[in-house]
Amino acid sequence: MNKAAGALVAALGASFGYAAEPVDLLLHGGHIVVLDEADSRASAMAVRDGKVIAIGGKDLLQSYTAEQQLHLNGRTVMPGFNDTHVHISGKPRYYIDLTKVTSVAEIKALVEAKRDELAPGSWITGYGWSEDALAEQRRPLITDLDAAAPDNPVMLTRAGAHSAVFSSKALALAGITADTPNPAGGIIEKDAHGELNGIIRERHQLVGRLVPPAPPEEIRASLIKELQALFALGITSITEAMTTIDYYPEWQRVYAENPGVLPRASVQVAYVGRERMAAFGRKTGDGDDHLKVGPIKIFVDGGFTGPAAYTKAPYKGEDTYRGHLNITEAELERVVRAAHGDGWQMGIHAIGDAAIELAVDVLANTLDQKPRTDHRHYLNHFTIMPATATMEKMAAYGIAITQQPNFMYTLEGRYTTYLDGKRLEHNNPMATPMKHGIHVAISSDILPLGPWVGVYAATTRKGSSGRVFGAAEKISRFEALRAYTHLGAWLTREEARKGTLEPGMLADFIVLSANPMAVADNALLGMQTEATYLGGQQVWSRE
Repeated sequence: MNKAAGALVAALGASFGYAAEPVDLLLHGGHIVVLDEADSRASAMAVRDGKVIAIGGKDLLQSYTAEQQLHLNGRTVMPGFNDTHVHISGKPRYYIDLTKVTSVAEIKALVEAKRDELAPGSWITGYGWSEDALAEQRRPLITDLDAAAPDNPVMLTRAGAHSAVFSSKALALAGITADTPNPAGGIIEKDAHGELNGIIRERHQLVGRLVPPAPPEEIRASLIKELQALFALGITSITEAMTTIDYYPEWQRVYAENPGVLPRASVQVAYVGRERMAAFGRKTGDGDDHLKVGPIKIFVDGGFTGPAAYTKAPYKGEDTYRGHLNITEAELERVVRAAHGDGWQMGIHAIGDAAIELAVDVLANTLDQKPRTDHRHYLNHFTIMPATATMEKMAAYGIAITQQPNFMYTLEGRYTTYLDGKRLEHNNPMATPMKHGIHVAISSDILPLGPWVGVYAATTRKGSSGRVFGAAEKISRFEALRAYTHLGAWLTREEARKGTLEPGMLADFIVLSANPMAVADNALLGMQTEATYLGGQQVWSRE
């Protein structure tokens, strides 16, 4: 039933004296942003059995009755966000959260505190630092970590996870010296004197593989906490951007033991060969409304936090350096053809324009050889806009994108350092690929985790400094919110189930502090979720 039909039924019911129909929840007295194609608005909504039953005006209070009623007091309700590219994992005791640090000195203090908390010589890990956010305007280096914890192996991963800094102890355990050659697709950095500076780009698992696994129960408890924390951000559905087929049973256990109180999740898995993928016994889409297997994840190149994104032209100020492929063209063709032929959906990491064009060509050639209707393969990221012919090919072959406009905001310093001209101005484009008919969803990739920076950047094209990049790439707030909700549901074949508040859809919704369709641009960055509902049940409240 659409909005008009729901209102008509309510009016007829009132006219003929029908008894009010019982529902589980009635919301009224506020703004309901439906996010359907018609951009419908309402002031009341009825929910029953986990789904939206009707939307309309105050007349719904005459047609429906519910013991549980929520008076919105002028607040706004919209569908919960669907973050289609995010990394969520449990954190061990030896981990440090570096996402909010503001100086190298603060990082050193946190490492020192963790050193004193753990047994002597224990590993220390952390994630989330960015030189652009640090007072010293530089990266933490080997000398900083050695000063803070000289007897501990330390690994601190940069925000974006494309590089990490290590202590001398960690590098020594991995056998890495100043004479160690660069690994394929990665760089072991050295200082002006040819000595290790502690940074490894893209191939930091050369050392990270030595970090001992934490007890499963420790990781499990943390994973549950990390997932539930998403509700405070207004996120009701995610696509976890990568796990392994060996770890997927742990996701199943976590969801089985916590029914109905975790965000709905689709989990991407790494490709490990046809034999092992077949033995896994599942394919994309297998599962239920709460947890399912997602696409296969393939990395074509690196990222700009390394930097190692694979570009057509050299980076700004470089004569030849243009990043790296993470996979050879021949291997990419082999994996894509095998996965596609076996019925998998693919979500392919491609950031540089050269990587994007290669990935699209391989996908198109594969689809020519083995057509498959409604495959829904997509690219993760799409940071540097490729040639027009490539975007036309994407539209023709139905290759979609999950885009992160928040990168333009948080990685502004990296882009202005490495890019120039059109590729800088049109970084992380949305309007242009949409105009070409490409399906574009929005996600965060935890830079930062949370939707409002992405909505702000997509609609203003402003970086963190306030500079506008490529104003022609702006999209409307309605387009941005739909891309962060319903268009993301399309990537997981759930567009008929969630992402709008039309009757019949899952009642996954959030109550907001203000109306995102009406506030000033800067106010978007301060938007707060007041309450989050999953299947009509409240799963989080700011109160």
